[in-house]
Amino acid sequence: MAVGMATTKVTITLDDEQLAKVRKLVASRKAPNVSFFVKRAVDVALQDAAGWEALLADAMERTGGPLTEKERRWVDDALASAKRKRRGRAA
Repeated sequence: MAVGMATTKVTITLDDEQLAKVRKLVASRKAPNVSFFVKRAVDVALQDAAGWEALLADAMERTGGPLTEKERRWVDDALASAKRKRRGRAA
């Protein structure tokens, strides 16, 4: 993160166990403070998402481009059917 970059204070919700683990890292000086740890975690997650997006774009390029409308409907139907089957087993 660049020095002098604009920031905005936000409220987030963490599980008690997560916050306790972050505070333990801060107490052991493995992270400077909770805010730094959360900013770093968000940065890592954004980089991860960008990496998956690039991987998906590459895979789509290698396999013929984006799905057609017909292919999208087939996938949506298949996923909905699988979801109904899972829900039926749980009952």
